[in-house]
Amino acid sequence: MREIGVAALRDIARGAAVLGTGGGGDPYIGRLLAERAIAAHGPVTLVDVDEVPAGALVVPTAMIGAPTAMLEKLPAGDEGAAALEALQAVLDGEVTHTVSIEAGGLNSVVPLVTAATHGLPVVDADGMGRAFPEVQMVLCTLAGIQAAPLALADDKGNRLVMRTIDNVWAERFARTATVEMGCSAMMALYAMRGDQLAEATVAGTLTLCEELGALIAAERRAHGDPVGAIAERLGGRRLVGAKVSDVERRTEGGFARGEARLEGIGDDRGAALRLHFQNEHLLAELDGHAAASTPDLIIVLDAETGEPITTEALRYGQRVVVIAAPCDPRWRSPAGLALAGPRVFGYDIDYQPVEAPACVS
Repeated sequence: MREIGVAALRDIARGAAVLGTGGGGDPYIGRLLAERAIAAHGPVTLVDVDEVPAGALVVPTAMIGAPTAMLEKLPAGDEGAAALEALQAVLDGEVTHTVSIEAGGLNSVVPLVTAATHGLPVVDADGMGRAFPEVQMVLCTLAGIQAAPLALADDKGNRLVMRTIDNVWAERFARTATVEMGCSAMMALYAMRGDQLAEATVAGTLTLCEELGALIAAERRAHGDPVGAIAERLGGRRLVGAKVSDVERRTEGGFARGEARLEGIGDDRGAALRLHFQNEHLLAELDGHAAASTPDLIIVLDAETGEPITTEALRYGQRVVVIAAPCDPRWRSPAGLALAGPRVFGYDIDYQPVEAPACVS
């Protein structure tokens, strides 16, 4: 157990954007929201998974929608708390903790805003170990936990509570409502007991986010190699150093979808990389072959500073390094791949771990 204050937020948000694989929302916006909430209400208590009582009622809070929409439609800041209040009204017990639904620049810190506002502790964990674009794509689903009842809240004050027959229907209805709310909203869902956390979450995520963010900052101060340090820490590998030559991006069905084309530079001159994304990077094709795919992490970092670059921030001319890192082992199970493997997103390839010498389509 420890306290999270304003000073830790910069590293947490930066590291969360690394794990977010291009998605999970803008880390800068997330940090500003958390800074304001903690400054107003005081530090947030962070507890380990094994410190949560078995009978505790834990509710994740998160953003849902297209990250590109948030570039123009900033959250008011209280939507996560409003969603939690709406869900609390239909739950049998009192919510005792909140937790991140995914690792992402915004979604890793949204629970800190909710926790500060409601005086709740935050569990040092998340529901994926990375970010995925759809509601059902969480370890909670693999653990048999229902997303519903779930609550949505927008910046206008609208609140919506829904019950669905399964988590796929929760995604469909929540996504439709989110589009009507302006393509971004906050939600509270996947209410779970404390004794379900170990199976339904990845423990230690916020601590890892803070470590990764601090590692980038330390390497820069020492004029070191932040990209190499991140790849080593995550047990990943470098795919290519490149310049962004083109980005095709569209907001469709409540998601930011598209692809980016990159041209190799330096020692990688002549290489061609294509990134396919749906909020998050899902497939990296190097010279026409699959080099990495979901559920493994595909991470784009600024070549000079090591700063993570989200899919909505990708721009022509950026010099970047793309790395791939292994996902939580549970995603590599048959059930995990059936939920978030490459074929789920329409890519006609079989998943191969990033540790393999090559992934070939």
